[in-house]
Amino acid sequence: MSVGVLEYGLGNFGSVMNMLKRLDADPCIVRTPEDVAQSERLLLPGVGAFDRGMLLLETAGLDVAIREFAAGGRPVLGICLGMQLLLDSSEEGASAGLGLVPGRCMRFSEGRGLRVPHMGWNRVTAKSQDPLFATVPEDNRFYFVHSYHAVPADPSHTLATTNYGDDFVSMVRRDNVIGAQFHPEKSHLFGLEMLRSFSTL
Repeated sequence: MSVGVLEYGLGNFGSVMNMLKRLDADPCIVRTPEDVAQSERLLLPGVGAFDRGMLLLETAGLDVAIREFAAGGRPVLGICLGMQLLLDSSEEGASAGLGLVPGRCMRFSEGRGLRVPHMGWNRVTAKSQDPLFATVPEDNRFYFVHSYHAVPADPSHTLATTNYGDDFVSMVRRDNVIGAQFHPEKSHLFGLEMLRSFSTL
């Protein structure tokens, strides 16, 4: 059940580790490409700006290591900024993303009384059956804080959506690479169930 959690200087690292420890998921701190290579599963957290996140990954050589890890077929989960970094690019910055899920992050439009960032509790609706959501009830609530949302190039990579004025993609999946825009580590029992499922993929 071991899960390697990337600690690259920009993220909600401590709260993710604490949640995984509650699950007895044997979380391991991952800081180097060698750590990545030795992991069974990889979790990429993140809070902050897209370009800063990519710069920190690239400086440590973690961008190449993550791509190689994903190419090997082992499970990868990006959460919040970590999900956005899985894509090709973002309106927020000029850097190229990891390119593991083709697509781009776009900023929410401010209109119809909607505030940006989208912040607070909201429902996540799975668009297909997936082991990650096998034990998460349909009537769920997950915690969000974000101004940008994923727009996959291939609609089949949409794992789940959430409504904020309109439906937006709140989870992506391309084979073994998964992204969640919300914070499962702040989402109580629902987040716990999702992380439990990831730790057994």
